[in-house]
Amino acid sequence: MTLGAVLTAIVTPFAADGSVDEAAFVDLMGHLYANGSDGLVVCGTTGEASTLSTEEHLRLVELAVEHRPAGATIVASTGSNDTRHACEMTERATELGADAILSVTPYYNKPNRRGVLAHYREVARATDKPVVLYNIPSRVVVDLPNDLLAELAQIERIDYVKQANNANLAPVDGLGVYAGNDDLFGSVLAMGGCGGILVASHVVGPEMRRMVDEPDQRAEIEAALKPVFDALGVTTNPIPVKAALELLGHRVGGLRLPLVEADEHEREVVRAALAGVGLL
Repeated sequence: MTLGAVLTAIVTPFAADGSVDEAAFVDLMGHLYANGSDGLVVCGTTGEASTLSTEEHLRLVELAVEHRPAGATIVASTGSNDTRHACEMTERATELGADAILSVTPYYNKPNRRGVLAHYREVARATDKPVVLYNIPSRVVVDLPNDLLAELAQIERIDYVKQANNANLAPVDGLGVYAGNDDLFGSVLAMGGCGGILVASHVVGPEMRRMVDEPDQRAEIEAALKPVFDALGVTTNPIPVKAALELLGHRVGGLRLPLVEADEHEREVVRAALAGVGLL
């Protein structure tokens, strides 16, 4: 199956009391689908999954499946540094109707190569849906080099990788490649990859859609969007994108500790970038 080219890693809106704002989540889904997204990644890094309870996490997957338009893809992020927990979450998300599973490399434990292979064999057994590996060594310490990715591709149902290590970007035998960083999106499309699992598409989704649909204009569009990509990296994700969404009038609330809201300088960087592309 194809998962789509523009997959937005949706933020999780919170109410004033810190609870998940389900209505705001559904509203934001509608905005993203109307502005270029082929599908959503739910409860990933950008969705603050690490501070969601199991019940909140699975409820968001359920809502996403329930409210998606026809043809849209829901990728449920279910990774963990505990293989047993990753498998349990993968099973539950599959039962709820997710189209694919995003599974981050186990963090903190620092598994060796054999451990990584054993972990993903178990995760792949827990679903009948495609599994997207998530290589993000800046957060999890462990890197998945391309030769290991090719070995992991031999495991049934491991079909894609979200590549968030720019240094590793290259085609991988047996895996469809998704950009894991917004600034890799154009390069992935140019090398014949699948697309991107993106953050900036919250605010410049139509332009990122054009990068797929108008390849002759891709470099020009990407250059124009670079200030937005840079601004959304001014501090830890998803702090800047939540600030951007708030500035644009979307109800997304704050963040859960240990993440804190953007400070005055960070908000100004985001505001200036949005103004620079005509959004403010």
